[in-house]
Amino acid sequence: MTGASSGIGLELARLLAAGGHDLVLVARSAERLDQIARELGDQNGVRVESRPRDLSKPDAARALWQELIDDGVTVSTLVNNAGIGLHGAFGEQDVDAIVRLVTLNVTALTMLTRLALAEMLARRSGRILNVASLVAYQPGGPQEAAYYATKAFVLSFSKGLARELRGTGVTVTTLCPGPTKTAFEAKAGATEAALYKWMPSMTAAAVARAGYRGMMRGSSVVIPGMVAKALAVAGELPPRRIALELNRLLLRVSKTS
Repeated sequence: MTGASSGIGLELARLLAAGGHDLVLVARSAERLDQIARELGDQNGVRVESRPRDLSKPDAARALWQELIDDGVTVSTLVNNAGIGLHGAFGEQDVDAIVRLVTLNVTALTMLTRLALAEMLARRSGRILNVASLVAYQPGGPQEAAYYATKAFVLSFSKGLARELRGTGVTVTTLCPGPTKTAFEAKAGATEAALYKWMPSMTAAAVARAGYRGMMRGSSVVIPGMVAKALAVAGELPPRRIALELNRLLLRVSKTS
């Protein structure tokens, strides 16, 4: 599973280990990942490997998969949790930061899904959990235009693939959490935006439990929490230009903050 060193990813890793799954954990921080791998392995009596990797780099996902193949690792459950955000006027954002965003949120997730799928289909068994976001249901996010678009891709891609795979023994579940108590907003530079300051947040553990249970049931989409469910419905209601304008206001950072 990717993005396993903190937040929702770490909580999902804990649930999978407690459920008796051997794990391969992927994240950028080698020291942090090694510590988590030791703890989860000792606590649950499962094999946990750490594979430090920056999946926002070109071809990193393909290289990781080749490494797993070379080491004889069989992936029966794939969790694509790694993702980053980016807040601010798109025309002023660093080009390399945008490339990293798209590579991690879209390219790495898509490639790992494709590479895992062949073996799963051959076995007629497998689970894939792709972590999108509540924002995937929105028409767009001024100040977070690229980020919102990547999550819309994850939702559309995963829902389409889930339907395509019906009857194969392989399931694809999309987890779409709303605001969650993690360091995500701070890393994205969005902590002062009204959306993240005012909206109620769920804990990473609660979001992970909902995603884990949904994946085990084979659900197509999981939206944790009643507020998030209501906002997902509202985001799809016409006229969507109203939701777009509301998002502009919610994502604006006050100059006095």
